[in-house]
Amino acid sequence: MKTVHFGNWIALLMVLFVSACSNPAGDVTPAAVSDAPAGGNEVMHGTKYAIAETSTISFIGSKVTGSHDGGFKKFEGELHVVGDAIATIKGKVVIDMKSVWTDTNRLTGHLMTADFFEVEKHPTATFTCSSVKMKGDQTTVSGTLDLHGVTRAVEFPATIAKAGDEFTLQAEFKIKRFDWGIVYKGQADNLIYDDVVIKLDLKAAKA
Repeated sequence: MKTVHFGNWIALLMVLFVSACSNPAGDVTPAAVSDAPAGGNEVMHGTKYAIAETSTISFIGSKVTGSHDGGFKKFEGELHVVGDAIATIKGKVVIDMKSVWTDTNRLTGHLMTADFFEVEKHPTATFTCSSVKMKGDQTTVSGTLDLHGVTRAVEFPATIAKAGDEFTLQAEFKIKRFDWGIVYKGQADNLIYDDVVIKLDLKAAKA
């Protein structure tokens, strides 16, 4: 009869455990992040489209033992479009960081503290879209994200469409929270991953 050592069973269980709690960000396209360009706020021209209340901004954060869904209940913004060309879109979205929500009240409260968003010191986050590039079926959105007092340039894939007087922008990508100075690691036996999945479903109607 073949004997299986207790240590081998422990190793096998650990492999199964880690596999079951794999990082949801693993297969998600990363945003390209770099230093923000110098310069002030650009004046926006064109037709104004206001971000609709039916839009959503959500995220998935993960740690060794699992993941949590979250998002923001309050945000506003606008797109500026010259003509009907999607490639001419510029815009801005401002997020009320105190409106953060997650699937547990305890985590929601923790995210508001200095360990994470530090909302009393940084009550808003702003994404400013500087350009939209189209190459075949691939659309790339470029801009800057001001989060937690840190501004970085970001570039991510998106799907943008226009129907009548409404634009839609959908995207799913991941960023590294450490790039914005959010470096809380969690518990020693339950570390929090750096990668955070961002999901955008924005609708903008002509103002």
